[in-house]
Amino acid sequence: MTLNQLRNVIAIADTGSMNEAAKQLYIAQPSLSQSVRELEKEIGVELFRRGNRGVVLTLEGEEFLSYARQVIEQYELMENRYVEKKNVKKKFGVSMQHYTFAVNAFIELVKQFDMDEYEFAVREEKTYEVIEDVKNFRSEIGILYVNDFNRKVLFKLFEESDLEFHPLMDCGTYVYLWQGHPLAGKSEIALEELEEYPCLSFEQGTFNSFYFAEEVLSTYKYKRLIKANDRGTLLNLMRGLNAYTLCSGITCESLNGPDYGAVKLKSDEIMTIGYIKRKGVALSVLGHKYLEEIDRYIEADKSSWL
Repeated sequence: MTLNQLRNVIAIADTGSMNEAAKQLYIAQPSLSQSVRELEKEIGVELFRRGNRGVVLTLEGEEFLSYARQVIEQYELMENRYVEKKNVKKKFGVSMQHYTFAVNAFIELVKQFDMDEYEFAVREEKTYEVIEDVKNFRSEIGILYVNDFNRKVLFKLFEESDLEFHPLMDCGTYVYLWQGHPLAGKSEIALEELEEYPCLSFEQGTFNSFYFAEEVLSTYKYKRLIKANDRGTLLNLMRGLNAYTLCSGITCESLNGPDYGAVKLKSDEIMTIGYIKRKGVALSVLGHKYLEEIDRYIEADKSSWL
């Protein structure tokens, strides 16, 4: 297996065509095809399926491609730094469900490092996209939750994606609403009391399964339900419609402002918030620092997070 073979696989996957990839690589198409066949024989895996409309990655090919991209990116970083003497920024990315405590930890991390030296990325995304980002090395760490309902499905997906889950905290279920809501002053709220108010849920797109919902009790028959795709919209709907969402109870006034809060839901539902990472891949210095910042929030004051 050579770097050129890895570059060949990446070019073919990006163009979807042997001919087009050969042009970009400035090599003859038969030579490119032979290179791929030799690589497939060496690793014992079929990377592409050939057809009249071009080439398509197999499932094994998609996994191989994610590793190939990482190897080439790391090689280019080393080459730029040590051969061509270029100042290339190191990268660190985190993908997460919509948790403000995870965003706050990211902010504190960035403050500790020179942004002239590092390129940072933080992505609040749908559940499946969080998993895909870590699987494909777009992000080093993914933050999400599991519970008794989704655990079997998500852990199967983690296993298939060569990921491992590490718990950070166990949380009860809370109702998140604005302070002007008629139920905001209660110490505890029953689901029946929420029936006439709209429940807000984050849209999950193509993978809109109950198992990928960011909110617990996803199979409950809500009388009124509104889907949204970003935190700002949810906050506006809470104020405008006396709507609510279900959360971990970990609120963050510094980001969402003082006009919102969490009230305990009368439920025994428990969620475990944790992080996913690639199996066998050690966390970077920034990855460890980021988790330290999350731990700091956990130890500080859970009642002030979301």
